[in-house]
Amino acid sequence: MFELSMIFKIAAVGIIIIIIDMILKSSGKSEIATVVNIAGIVIILGMVVTMIVKLFDTVKTMFYF
Repeated sequence: MFELSMIFKIAAVGIIIIIIDMILKSSGKSEIATVVNIAGIVIILGMVVTMIVKLFDTVKTMFYF
């Protein structure tokens, strides 16, 4: 079943990344802010890939004969 908490986790990671990005850009460290953004994207993609794998496993068990 789809977990609503996963959406909240993804949103929390996004908000944290945005805050860190704003702090780093205001202090003049835009290169580090870019690295943090890329790391945040990788973390969120990892979460989404985990959800997709669970979905495929569920579909596989539904149609397993």
